[in-house]
Amino acid sequence: MNASNSIGIVSAKNAQFDTPLVFRSGAVLPRYELVYETYGKLNAAKSNAILICHALSGHHHVAGYYADQPENIGWWDNMVGPGKPVNTDKFFVIGLNNLGGCHGSTGPSSIDPSTGQPYGASFPVITVEDWVESQARLADLLGIRQFAAVIGGSLGGMQALQWSLAFPERVRNVFAIAAAPRLTAQNIAFNDVARSAILTDPDFHGGNFYRHNVVPTRGLRLARMLGHITYLSDDAMADKFGRELRHGQFNYGYEIEFEIESYLRHQGDKFASYFDANTYLLMTKALDYFDPAHDFDGDLNRAFARATANFLVISFTTDWRFSPQRSREIVQPLLHNRLNVSYAEITSAHGHDSFLLEHPHYFDVVRAYLDNVADEPST
Repeated sequence: MNASNSIGIVSAKNAQFDTPLVFRSGAVLPRYELVYETYGKLNAAKSNAILICHALSGHHHVAGYYADQPENIGWWDNMVGPGKPVNTDKFFVIGLNNLGGCHGSTGPSSIDPSTGQPYGASFPVITVEDWVESQARLADLLGIRQFAAVIGGSLGGMQALQWSLAFPERVRNVFAIAAAPRLTAQNIAFNDVARSAILTDPDFHGGNFYRHNVVPTRGLRLARMLGHITYLSDDAMADKFGRELRHGQFNYGYEIEFEIESYLRHQGDKFASYFDANTYLLMTKALDYFDPAHDFDGDLNRAFARATANFLVISFTTDWRFSPQRSREIVQPLLHNRLNVSYAEITSAHGHDSFLLEHPHYFDVVRAYLDNVADEPST
């Protein structure tokens, strides 16, 4: 690891909350923990903080690496660090594992103190609104009254949008990257098929597989394989794998023959080895439920009338899961409400995963915008 290229060695922190959290569903979590990491220094005015919201399979480890695991590099290390687009020489950056996650924050695999057993299926269904409420409590704990920016890609972008609606006075800039104002029917359908793969796995046991000492590997593996297909573009898969055969000939059977099959199964197996099936269900349902216009008769213009932040909206040309059209659906109500909004459509061959990858134009847009944010006064 080249230290000049990274924030360097980092460590996770744990925040405990004893004030009950009332979920949008009406369920109550009496107490909970959030795991988070911070990078850079908070200035005296506490006005240079940036919150990074993670996507479906993300977590708190955004940048840097651990002293005992130098190979474990943060999932957005190319974006966050000294001199990088999210410049930790200028900003105090926070990454956290959302409530319901499986990387340290309270979630389905955590022990329910009332039973002494993992929460499992009893963990409440969670929404983007619930996440943002818990994130605001973390900001309170850290003494941060207002974020210079809240940034997220995909499901993280939805959280960034919700910040502008739930706490308009607490965020000056919102970055919604490869996101959408709400899922299409097709996207909800993809999520339902993925969940069905998990729910019908015999090892799922209604969500309480922990007590049986098993993991619904088959279901989680299939869910990830399906999801991964939607994160890539047809061109990217064609360029990387084409119709390449592993052994140079047809075997006329159902074992792995094509390189793309091998890749997908490897991704599915890897994911199933560390991700929690109940967390996957919760994250996809949070995606499904997010719809700021739901309480406004479907009118996004009215929904975003509460927002006061400046916005940067970024899409990628080959992203068919959250297409550029979906990003323009975010831009329209922002313009309608006379908010300051910048929009960039990045030409990329890598589909939805483009938001995670280093791309000169994309990184230049983020860098230029945040250079201006660094000079802004807090409000």
